[in-house]
Amino acid sequence: MSDITFKGWAGHNVADPTTHLTLSEITPKSFDPTDVDVAVRYCGICYTDIGSYEGELGGIAEGRVCGHEIIGEVRRIGPEVTTLKVGDVVGIGAQTDSCGECEWCAAGEENLCATKALTFGGQYIKGPSKGQMVNGGFANYWRGPEKFAVRLPDALDPASSGPLLCGGVTVFAPLKKYGAGPGKRVGVIGLGGLGHMGVLIARAMGAEVTALSRGQAKKDDALKLGASSYVGTGSDLAADLKDHANTLDIIICTINPAALPIAEYLSLLRPRGTFVMVGVVPTPLQVPTFPLIFNSLAVAGSLIGSPSQIAELFELIAAHPEAAPWVNKYRFEDINTAMADFNAGKAKYRLVVVNEENGGKL
Repeated sequence: MSDITFKGWAGHNVADPTTHLTLSEITPKSFDPTDVDVAVRYCGICYTDIGSYEGELGGIAEGRVCGHEIIGEVRRIGPEVTTLKVGDVVGIGAQTDSCGECEWCAAGEENLCATKALTFGGQYIKGPSKGQMVNGGFANYWRGPEKFAVRLPDALDPASSGPLLCGGVTVFAPLKKYGAGPGKRVGVIGLGGLGHMGVLIARAMGAEVTALSRGQAKKDDALKLGASSYVGTGSDLAADLKDHANTLDIIICTINPAALPIAEYLSLLRPRGTFVMVGVVPTPLQVPTFPLIFNSLAVAGSLIGSPSQIAELFELIAAHPEAAPWVNKYRFEDINTAMADFNAGKAKYRLVVVNEENGGKL
C-alpha cells in the first residue's frame, strides 16, 4: 500500500475558504512504525473545521485539509502496530498525537496533554514525523498513530458514528465525569450538533433530560431525541426559567453566543450541581458568587475526549442504537455544497461526507 496517492479537500486563502475547497494531491506524514493508513469512508463536518479553514485557529494555512470525525478501514499497518489489523473499521477524532510522556498521557487522558496535535491543522509533535502537518479526514486516506485510531464495535453504524468522535465525546466526557446516570437530571442548553448528541447520550446513560432552546421550533425534535421536558426561551430568560429553578444536577451548555447570561442558568441547578461549558463564549462569564457558595455549585469546562473515552462512548451507543447521532449525508465530491449548507444552518443535526470509492454508503 506504499503507492497510495493521498488526495484531500484543501483550503486556500480565498474570500470564502469553506465553500472553495479544492481536491488536491497532498503529502502525508512519513509512515512511522506505529502508524496505520486508513481509507476514509465517512467524515463528519464540525464547526471547528470551519474555524480552521477560515483562520480562527492560527491563520489560514495553504493546503490545509480538515475533517476530524473520521470513520474508515485500516488498509496498512506499521511493524510496531499491536492493537489493529488490516480490515478493521476505526474512528479518528479531533486529536492525532500527544507527547506520550506527561502525567496526562500516562493516565490515559491524552486530550489534556499540553502539546497535543489536533487533526484540523495541527503538527505531529514527536518521532520522525515531528513538525509535519496533520491532514484530516476530508481526504481519501488518513495516516497517523494507531493510538488515535479507535476500533468501531461491529454493532455500530459507521455512517452515523463519525460525529461521536468530536461532538459526541465532547458531551459524553463531562456527563460521565459529573455523574450523569439513573437518578440524575441533566439539562442541555442548545439543540444543535452538540446539543442533540447531549440529549441522546445523557438519555442513553439513564439520566432524565431537559432540553433548553430558543422558541418552540425544536420541541418535537427534543422529545424524539429522548428529552423528558423542553424549555423554550425568549427575550425574558429569567421569566422563562423561573418555574424550573432548582431542578437539575448537571447542565451542559453547547451554545456560543457573544455573551452568556450564566446567572439565570445557574438558578436551574440543585445544590452541588455543575454547569459545564462546551460551547465557546467570547465575552468573559459574569458568574455570581452567592449561588456558587450557598448551593456549592461548580462551573467547569471540557474539551473533546481521550481515545479510551471514545471507545467507551462507542460501546454505549452500540448498546443503545437509538442514541446514534442524526446525520445528513453528502457525497465526498459535494463537500463544498455540504459546507455551504452547514454555514446556512441546514444541518439536522450533523452533516457527513461519504466516500463511496472507499466503501461508504449514502
